[in-house]
Amino acid sequence: MGSEGGVAVVVKKTEVVAAVLPVTEHRLSMSNLDLLLPPLDVGLFFCYNNGGKNNETKTMMSMVKKGLGQALVSFPVLAGEVVQNNEGEPEMLCNNHGVDFVQATADMELQHLDLYNPDVSVDANFVPVKKQGVIAIQVTEMRCGGAVIACSFDHRVADAHSINKFLIAWAKMTKSNYSRGDNNTEPLLFPGDDYTNKLIPSYSRSLIVPRQPRHHDPAIDNMYMLIKDIACSTPEVPPLFHLQSRIYQISAKEILKLQSLAGPKRTKFESFSALLWKLLAKAAKEDKKRCKLGIVVNGRNCLSKSADLNETLMDNYFGNVLSVPYSDSSVGELKSLPLSEVADLVHACVESAANEEHFRGLVDWVENRRPQPAMCRIYSCLPSDTEEVAVVVSSGQRFPVSKMDFGWGRPAFGSYHFPWGGTTGYVMPMPSAGDDGDWIVYMHLFQRHLDFVEKEASHIFKPFVY
Repeated sequence: MGSEGGVAVVVKKTEVVAAVLPVTEHRLSMSNLDLLLPPLDVGLFFCYNNGGKNNETKTMMSMVKKGLGQALVSFPVLAGEVVQNNEGEPEMLCNNHGVDFVQATADMELQHLDLYNPDVSVDANFVPVKKQGVIAIQVTEMRCGGAVIACSFDHRVADAHSINKFLIAWAKMTKSNYSRGDNNTEPLLFPGDDYTNKLIPSYSRSLIVPRQPRHHDPAIDNMYMLIKDIACSTPEVPPLFHLQSRIYQISAKEILKLQSLAGPKRTKFESFSALLWKLLAKAAKEDKKRCKLGIVVNGRNCLSKSADLNETLMDNYFGNVLSVPYSDSSVGELKSLPLSEVADLVHACVESAANEEHFRGLVDWVENRRPQPAMCRIYSCLPSDTEEVAVVVSSGQRFPVSKMDFGWGRPAFGSYHFPWGGTTGYVMPMPSAGDDGDWIVYMHLFQRHLDFVEKEASHIFKPFVY
């Protein structure tokens, strides 16, 4: 571990935690929607002012590891490995290989952790670098008695919705261990818990299968492309700047103001995305440049509307059920339009994918091209001073910050950390840990865009201070 930016993290122990019950080795195929994800690791972390009851670190670590082993019984894919099938496509080998579990210490106070600059303070210090398997976990004890719990997971295996289910189950099992003592060996959630049925994952790939005959809306051809075509469609011009990460806090009051400006029919998320889109356009010097905005859409609600699917079963489906439609406008147009009309464009973008036909068609589109790998077109952009700007916005409104109580209280802070490489920006707004209506916004953009946002909308984007 490093000590950049004043952070000194020391690894005390690294071990492998497996499911507490035997797992019959088996293979699980990736769905067609999983196959649209490149091999990217997503990080997230939670900060706790008190790392354990009476600062009993040894007990805390024991309970956290035990809860992890219990939760993995129902989430065996997370204790497995990603391998290749005969066609060269990735698939899951559920062999209970286990999860790398890192125990570390940091000789600093939580309040001094610079969360505004996570690339320096958090990356590779508190959020572990996954070296093998599907997910890696790190628990770091702080000098103040607090703790940081973080993980990195393979995005090909799960989206945020699925990982949220696992995190809640893990926290609930650990909290239950505290209340029932160290002899508890119950592998899953305890009877009578309201979340039991909502957390038990489904791995039924039959929920997401191609239709016969296969067909899709031609609009999907504009959203997705084969990876082999990227070199032909984009010049190999290196970006002028590296993307940087920042974490901001937006007050509930400012969010409501944005929604009011965007119009009564627009959600807070659409209103925020419209503002960000306008700001990125305003940062450009030439009106003829293009500015692309992608929106991550969760398709579970869309697919659960089918008469053939149970809503709970689809909600519990473990894997990726995402699509990333995008809208492309000129800088000049975005500058001239009022926020309400930009919000209308955002809404239209979301609606283009937020329906069952889109997701069924996307599954068929992938099937017609397998085993050739494909990806979202917006990820292939190469922004620079002379080319278009592109950003993807994902909604983390269901991020389970307040539910991440391992037995010593809810976290004081939680955020994703996803410096995914490439040159397309990434933004993730999520609720604050205080459940006060404020938002925590993780932003991964070019430095010039971050600087412009802070200058132009400093009353909205406040650098987060712990």
